[in-house]
Amino acid sequence: MEEYLDFAVSLALKAGEMIRTDFRKAIVREWKADETPITTTDRKINQMVIEQVAKRYPTYAILAEEGSRPKESEYAWVCDPIDGTVPFSNKYPTSVFALALTKNGESMLGVIYDPYMDRLLTAVKGQGAYCNKERIHVSESDEFNKTTIDVEAAREPFLHDISKLYELLLKKNSVAISLRSVSYGGMLVGIGQIAAVVGAPHSPWDGAASKVIVEEALGKVTDLFGNNQRYDRELKGIIISNSCIHDAIIKLVRPLLEKKV
Repeated sequence: MEEYLDFAVSLALKAGEMIRTDFRKAIVREWKADETPITTTDRKINQMVIEQVAKRYPTYAILAEEGSRPKESEYAWVCDPIDGTVPFSNKYPTSVFALALTKNGESMLGVIYDPYMDRLLTAVKGQGAYCNKERIHVSESDEFNKTTIDVEAAREPFLHDISKLYELLLKKNSVAISLRSVSYGGMLVGIGQIAAVVGAPHSPWDGAASKVIVEEALGKVTDLFGNNQRYDRELKGIIISNSCIHDAIIKLVRPLLEKKV
């Protein structure tokens, strides 16, 4: 796995340099068919990842937000070139590069890179999680009172609109926020700065890297129903937590959920 990790880190650092460089310039965003934004930087990084993976691991699949390369393979590199295009394009620095290697849908390795504060989170399954090579671990918050939780509701959720979770959390005196980046929130959970992220994304790149990083930091990551899931196909939402508060979040979210028609 060391070779895989070195490769993933090299891509993260290249992507981070692109993000920092373009962040200083005028950023023009366009809107995709699903009414989510995209920038030239998203496309450049996505293409760089596809080219580098195809060159190094030609038999592996690539699943990425702005363009994939499907393959019949047990291995898939799963990438979000900029998780947090909304903050990036609005010039506030809460976006990250996220990359994971999955085997039969299981996240074996993950990298999340915050290029603004130069925070590089890495994890290999069974080997712990690190930020800039220093071991990290999640917080020990076990109640909602005065605990920060990131809620990432989807624009057109495939599950019930979990934006109502904000109100429920506020009633419990929790600090409910929305970072507009599931992976940025996952990074904060991993380093112990917030207790959880609750999101309704359906794309695997929204959780593949956080899955292995947070769990290696002694946290817990499941779908919205509390079940494990594959990270090489559509997700059923995601809960990324410090594990102490995970069951309480599932109980709070459960009444909001309904199966896709």
